[in-house]
Amino acid sequence: MALPLPSSPPLDLIGNDSLQDWEVIGGGGFGQIHKARHIKWRFDVAIKLLHYDDGSSTSLLKEVKNMQKGGSPHVVRILGVYQGCPPSPGRGLSTQLGIVMELMNIGSLATLQASLSGPPPWPLAFRLAHQIALGINFLHNLPQPLLHRDLKPNNVLLDDNLNAKLTDFGLAEVSHSVLEMSSEEPGKEGGTLSYMPPEAFESSYEPTRATDIYSYGILLWSIFTGKVPYYSSMVRFRVPLGDRPPLEAVDRDQAGGLGEMVDLMVNCWDQQPSNRPHFLDCLTVTERTYERHKQSINDVVHQVLLKLVLYKTL
Repeated sequence: MALPLPSSPPLDLIGNDSLQDWEVIGGGGFGQIHKARHIKWRFDVAIKLLHYDDGSSTSLLKEVKNMQKGGSPHVVRILGVYQGCPPSPGRGLSTQLGIVMELMNIGSLATLQASLSGPPPWPLAFRLAHQIALGINFLHNLPQPLLHRDLKPNNVLLDDNLNAKLTDFGLAEVSHSVLEMSSEEPGKEGGTLSYMPPEAFESSYEPTRATDIYSYGILLWSIFTGKVPYYSSMVRFRVPLGDRPPLEAVDRDQAGGLGEMVDLMVNCWDQQPSNRPHFLDCLTVTERTYERHKQSINDVVHQVLLKLVLYKTL
């Protein structure tokens, strides 16, 4: 007889009286991201605030409860829900809601790409590819499966040893067609559209596991090249017609196993959702490739961390 699955523990409701030393460390489609010191826990946390009065606060508790189920080494840990008045100029005294989560000091994969001005060394690139696949596969195989819906470099955070952890899974409100997205927010729209599958440009679009698979394929290209997939706003017209990032940007012979990873990448961004592989199939390839380079990962991580320290001091 199978044992019942434990229910998620209740979420802590965290207010201003528990936090000090606020600092803005970033921003995104949902709102500002702050760092703050939790007074009783005695460590720093990240707080992702929702945009003020954006209409999403009603569903936040439900979404965070779903995110809390993501207990994987490659999924950012959710610590609670913030409710209070953040010390931000111009915000007034109205209460806001946000997600309190573990702080990832290194930043995101996008931060790493910018710091290195290109892709990471191959052993690290292959480990990142494998760990991201592990995280998504975990979400897809929960008793109540979760879709990420917004897989891109900004939503892959890195711990102090450059291990990948997914964030913002389930929060992206992309269940409607991207044709309905506001053209008044080109930055946010462009960042999301570059990783959206061709079916997302249809009025009847509903995200599925194949949505995340497609985004993963585009993300692999970005990991291997260190580049942004598309710069043109024409992406909404090009992708449905079959356009993809240029394959010639990745030299299949640069590293052992890279050719097989490129083949996986192309399969993931197939025009037809039914032709895309499952993440279990992806993991067979990513694990095999990473194992070929695993023996040098510690040296590579050390080298990259030294580069990041130098980058911050310049």
